Amino acid sequence: MATYNKFEQFALDLGSGVHNLTAAGHVLKVYASNVAPSASLDTVKADLAEITAANGYPAGGSDIQNDYTETTGTGTLTGVDVVWTASGGSFGPLQYIALYNDTPTAPADPLIAWWDYGSAVTVLTGETFTVNFAASILTIA
Repeated sequence: MATYNKFEQFALDLGSGVHNLTAAGHVLKVYASNVAPSASLDTVKADLAEITAANGYPAGGSDIQNDYTETTGTGTLTGVDVVWTASGGSFGPLQYIALYNDTPTAPADPLIAWWDYGSAVTVLTGETFTVNFAASILTIA
C-alpha cells in the first residue's frame, strides 16, 4: 500500500485561500514521478519532475474529479480512482504519485500531497497502474 505524505506548503496555501477543493472549485490532478519529493522544498509541480508522457501515461497526469464535503466538523477530500493503461509500450519507472491543483496561476500548480509506492514500478504493455483513493484522500478535523 502506498504511503500518504503532505507537502508543507499545502498547509499555508490552504489557509491562504489558494485551494478551493469542492467539485465546483478547482481541478485537482495526480501525476507520476520517479524523483523523491521533499515535503519542505517542493511547493509547485515544476519542483518535482514528472515521468515522460508516453504509451498511456498523459502529460500533466489525470483529473481526479475531486469534491470536498463536511460532516460534523470534519472536512473530507474525495476523488475518483485514476487508471493508466500501458499501450504500445511501457511507461515509467515511477515510485511517487503527486497530487496538485491545476487551476491557480499564482502560484501555478501548487502541490498538495504525494504517495510513496516503496519502489520503482515500470508499467508494461497491457498492464494498468491504479491510483486508488479508497474512501477519502485526506480529512481535516
